[in-house]
Amino acid sequence: MLEKSKEIGPILRELMQKQSLSMRKLSQLTGIDLAIISKVINGKRKATPEHLQRFAEKLNVPLSALYEAAGYPVVQKHSDLNDSVAQIQSILKSSNLVDREFCLEDLNQELEKYQNLSLTKEGAEAVHIQFDEKIEKVGSIGPFIHNLKDMYERFIWKKGTKMELAMIGGALLYFISAVDCLPDYLFPVGYLDDAVVIHWVMNTLQLKNYQ
Repeated sequence: MLEKSKEIGPILRELMQKQSLSMRKLSQLTGIDLAIISKVINGKRKATPEHLQRFAEKLNVPLSALYEAAGYPVVQKHSDLNDSVAQIQSILKSSNLVDREFCLEDLNQELEKYQNLSLTKEGAEAVHIQFDEKIEKVGSIGPFIHNLKDMYERFIWKKGTKMELAMIGGALLYFISAVDCLPDYLFPVGYLDDAVVIHWVMNTLQLKNYQ
């Protein structure tokens, strides 16, 4: 187990030591310039999301662990969709990774589109075919993976009303899509909206179960 740290440098040093890797060897494996790796490890430069992705792949460590250690934002659970969107807007404003504003109306429109699609044969097949592939690509990014798998099982076995399955299917299709309100290639903020949608749907379903 890795010791908890707020800095990426000590974590990279620990991983390299365990795998008997020098900075030069890590540079060769990742394709990242040796000088950049040295600056990241010594705290003289912030690792970019792309750097972290390459480190995670070659050092066999969850990408999410490196994100948090490098100081990138991790979305928190919110039962209120408006609070979650406000949090994302704040993160985007401080990170300068996305030009346009993230708004609730866009999210609702996208989610409604995917909910309608999930009720079609085409949408259901997309979930069946693409879900496992997307999960494998994402790995352990975000605290919502276990929720996704639970939702997938419910959708596949049709455990729920038509409205519940539409909500679940819509969230799954939103997750599968690479280009949604926040494109997934914008690591790590690209998965914030997915996390919000998933938690919102899960919370809504839990509330309905107690009514």
